Amino acid sequence: MSYLEAMVLGLVQGIFMFVPVSSTAHLVVAQHVMIAQGSSMPPPESPAMILFDLVVHMGTLVSIVIVFSKSLSALVRATFAETSSRLRIPGQGMGAFSRLFLMGMLTVLVTGVLGLVFKRTFELVFSAPQVLVVTLSLTAVLLFVTDRLPKRPLGIKSLGPRIAIVIGVAQALALIPGISRSGITIIAGLFSGLKRRWAAEYSFLVAIPTILAASLFQGVEVMRGAGLDGVGLGPMLVGLVVAAISGTVALKLVLALLYKAQLKVFSVYLVALATVIGFGLFDGII
Repeated sequence: MSYLEAMVLGLVQGIFMFVPVSSTAHLVVAQHVMIAQGSSMPPPESPAMILFDLVVHMGTLVSIVIVFSKSLSALVRATFAETSSRLRIPGQGMGAFSRLFLMGMLTVLVTGVLGLVFKRTFELVFSAPQVLVVTLSLTAVLLFVTDRLPKRPLGIKSLGPRIAIVIGVAQALALIPGISRSGITIIAGLFSGLKRRWAAEYSFLVAIPTILAASLFQGVEVMRGAGLDGVGLGPMLVGLVVAAISGTVALKLVLALLYKAQLKVFSVYLVALATVIGFGLFDGII
């Protein structure tokens, strides 16, 4: 992989990670197009390229930390304070922030278990781009319906095990190309009754431990096997940095549209992309 290819893929990841149109799907298409044009990078389903995808996903975690720095800081401080208070005063009930932290861990656990169980199936999907027509269309429909939902009643204090598990399952489905992680988890939160702000913040906050854990797991697996095999550390670093910068801009845009219930604009794009793929424009490439 060249540095220019890494920059392009990092930009694709940064833009589409938070725009709910599936960054993985766009990475798969971009990689296939590059290979068809003569690139010597490994195929998208290879362990090395899956690791590269996870590395640029980590770049977008930097974007989350930047945009949600106040919320993250408040969560960490309050969780430590509540934990310290419970240790000093036995029998004291669990605080709201500690409960939120535990719900986040439950969501990540559900995603992790499902990801491990269906890992091989998800990897095979990476080599079947025709699945994108179905998954992109499904995401488009869900985004359109979400904008038409009435005002949601639940605040962050109402986020319990049921909602945490539902979002965890949704996040696991996002391992399939064409299912947007940010999109499907926000949709799951909204359909569970969470207000738009909290559905969004929870979605992006649980992305941090989820992507970190997935990157660590995949990294160990790749290093035990064939290694980077065509993707050097330099291009990975370039992809990470580009993804972090472009992701920050994209995240702010998506939040502005989400709060105004304007995600339907992405539905139009998804339908158009699914139609293009369905009519075979990329035949011979993907």
